[in-house]
Amino acid sequence: MTQITVIGACPHDCPDTCSMITTVEDGRAVSVRGNPDHPFTQGRLCVKVNDYQERVYSDQRILYPMRRSGPKGSGQFTRISWGAALSEIAGKWKTIIAEDGAKAILPCSYLGTQGIINGLNVGDPLFNKLGATVAERTFCDSGACTAYLMTIGHTPGTDPESFVHSKYIILWACNTLSTNLHHWPYIKQAMKNGAKLVVIDPVRTRTAQQADWHIAIRPGTDAALALGLIHVITTEGLIDRDYVDNYSIGYDELAERAAIYTPDYVSGITGIAADDIRTLAREYATTPPAVIRIGVAVERHAGGGQTVRAISCLPALIGAWRHVGGGLLQLPIWAFPVKWDVLMRPDLQGEDLRIVNLWQLGPVLTGELGFDPPIKSLCVYNANPMAMVTEQGKIEAGLAREDLFTVVSEHFMTDTARFADIVLPATTQLEQKDLMFSWGHLYLSYNNQAIEPLGEAVSNTELFRRLAAAMGIDDPSFFRSDDEMIADSMDWTSPVLENITIEQLKQTGYARLKVEGSDTYAPHREGNFFTPSGKCEFKSSIAAGGNFVVPLFRQGYGGQQSGEPVDPLPSYIPPRESPQTNPELAKRYPLSLISPKSHAFLNSNFGNMPKQLHHAGEQAVLLHPDDAAVRGIEAGAPIRVYNDRGSFEALVTISADVKPGVVVAPSGYWQRSTRKSATVHALTSPAMADLGRAPTFSDILVQVSTA
Repeated sequence: MTQITVIGACPHDCPDTCSMITTVEDGRAVSVRGNPDHPFTQGRLCVKVNDYQERVYSDQRILYPMRRSGPKGSGQFTRISWGAALSEIAGKWKTIIAEDGAKAILPCSYLGTQGIINGLNVGDPLFNKLGATVAERTFCDSGACTAYLMTIGHTPGTDPESFVHSKYIILWACNTLSTNLHHWPYIKQAMKNGAKLVVIDPVRTRTAQQADWHIAIRPGTDAALALGLIHVITTEGLIDRDYVDNYSIGYDELAERAAIYTPDYVSGITGIAADDIRTLAREYATTPPAVIRIGVAVERHAGGGQTVRAISCLPALIGAWRHVGGGLLQLPIWAFPVKWDVLMRPDLQGEDLRIVNLWQLGPVLTGELGFDPPIKSLCVYNANPMAMVTEQGKIEAGLAREDLFTVVSEHFMTDTARFADIVLPATTQLEQKDLMFSWGHLYLSYNNQAIEPLGEAVSNTELFRRLAAAMGIDDPSFFRSDDEMIADSMDWTSPVLENITIEQLKQTGYARLKVEGSDTYAPHREGNFFTPSGKCEFKSSIAAGGNFVVPLFRQGYGGQQSGEPVDPLPSYIPPRESPQTNPELAKRYPLSLISPKSHAFLNSNFGNMPKQLHHAGEQAVLLHPDDAAVRGIEAGAPIRVYNDRGSFEALVTISADVKPGVVVAPSGYWQRSTRKSATVHALTSPAMADLGRAPTFSDILVQVSTA
């Protein structure tokens, strides 16, 4: 028996980007474990991926190209050759382009893998070359990114490892133990060193249960709380005057804006006691180093963008950026010198482009939005919209159209793949090579291919090489090898990559970017923010240009931005759907629904795997005892959750861990694993947040009854 170990990296849309070691015996992967040498991974993998080899060898894997042989949605397919599949796809696309134009083709993708060459942007060059409709992919953190750039620019922020030096840590809308597990040891060490941990969340999550203080906030009111903190800090003289004077702009206007957000006023909005608001502000401002970690959930309501703007102002107000372990952590991804334009190829785009936000996929496919030409072909990869996108009924109706030619590249027969005309087999991370950035730490990782692809599965990069050839494209850049793509994907001359080479990464699996060490890293000790002024902009100068989506989320295209006016100062925009702001709707649907990420799934990844399903259990809904009692609902009973947009059924868990008036339904379940073939996203709103065209997952009113 021949046994080897191969260093790789977890491919999933998670901030931890773990370094993995795969043990291979006679060409077969037999185990996957965390790399004990990686400073962030520390030898541990989460429940999602610690048996990744079971995903690779699952008998559910799609291993060969297939053509639909039954009604759409039936999941009936017949195996065909790659040649036949490519010929059919190219033939259909060429006919569509000739008859309706390339805009009738729409790519649909996101971060099923977040590898630099196989991830978000892998198909962009082909679809930009064809002139297809541009997919605006704002599912996660788009609003936060727009807000962050308006306030402090594209900074990596506080080093996650520097949290060991923090004395006051606020985890805001961030369930670290479920969604950022490998950051927890740094937080725990800080607590051992005397730090206080505060968690702001409507739910007493696994993380909140470990905190010194859990602050239960009404969904969608976070900006009001942030402005309330600013009010206390400014009116009680708790600001760092020297830092504010030298490294910020717009302080007087910000203080004036916050003047009305007294603790009593904010208490009425957020449901947090006024004295707690005062205490939080005072402790935060007077306990350096103080740091805030924001989670992606903080943007998921009508005013999500301005929420991030308000929170992003707090560290500069108190001079938190002066200190190692102080400041704000959003996305360290900004530190990685990725050549996004090389990956996306916006230079291939024509002038007459059409943009479609994929959160509106349902009405786009049904024709409700009236696009001319209508979408005649959909190409899905790295995504499962039937499980994760709003208005599921409309998506299903659109996918069922006989005149829609749908191609899906997948590992498994997902809810979306069942509606495909052609299904193509995709490789898993063990069967491909890739380079991995992280949005949760400062290590660049290399994924060595551990085993040969199973069956006839191909990587995303190989898929798009084959599609380009089938479409008659002869540009050599479309046919670069994976090694060439990796070499072209980064600015290897950047100071942060000094003495880091691809060959070194292949051997070690990872390297920390060449920034200051976590014991000294304070990137904004003396300002130097990546804004037009070089300062923290309490009053944003970029806001004058109106609302925008970062081009990374729209195939590199910066034009045709929505451009709605943006208040240059942080503001509180109330939720569209809450009992306080929409009492008429609340008469029928009095409960606020939130759909956090599951502990055992990564979006809809692993929603079909036996171990993860066993760990997660059947789709459940968390309900406060008071809300259950008034409806006569008993623990463990099947219930129906519904509103005008749809419904789903689940088992109820009754617990005081959730705030009264709030319903919690973890997302990631597939339709086929639920009771009535619908997921929580059958109820989510198609409306978008104020900035970055972000979805409003957590701005929903529902009712609950016994099933």
